[in-house]
Amino acid sequence: MASNEYHFISHWRVQGTAREVFEILADAPDLTRWWPSVYLDVQQVQPGDSQGVGKVVSLYTKGWLPYTLRWQFRVTEANPPYGFSLEAWGDFVGRGIWTFEQADEWLNITYDWRIRADKPLLRSLSFIFKPIFAANHRWAMAKGEESLRLELARRRARTAEERALIPAPPGPTSTSSLPLLLMGAAILAGGVTLIYVARRK
Repeated sequence: MASNEYHFISHWRVQGTAREVFEILADAPDLTRWWPSVYLDVQQVQPGDSQGVGKVVSLYTKGWLPYTLRWQFRVTEANPPYGFSLEAWGDFVGRGIWTFEQADEWLNITYDWRIRADKPLLRSLSFIFKPIFAANHRWAMAKGEESLRLELARRRARTAEERALIPAPPGPTSTSSLPLLLMGAAILAGGVTLIYVARRK
């Protein structure tokens, strides 16, 4: 696997039904409301068919690291309410597969995400920062699971008062790229220093 290629498999477990979660995740523009830590702006470009196949969505996203991504996806397969697949392009290229498995009142959710980072910053720094970029993805997915649980609770609230007691979903971190660039410069400087010291011995 090349340094700028990634394969992540995330597992969530929530109290809910496959139908509920399928409908929540299939409503792409609403991601900015209930998963705002990651989805800064989402626009549906094409609606797709009655099951959503062919739907094209444009996204502006981030994780806890101080950089943003612009990308698009097209729904390539749908099996309501048990999951759907998508192909992505833009700052990264690849495919994602959502799978929902009902276990009584619980729903087991799997997201299989295989991508190649094409954004210049990610492509050029992947050989150094790959573990950090992977941690960034895990953070984003953990926020997604937390936010989904809150969204399911909001939908089940019986009164406005009950709904008001549910916390807001976690918001985004800073979008400034300066900390990441400073971190990269510090790591490169450290590497150069180690090479210099090793050669002097």
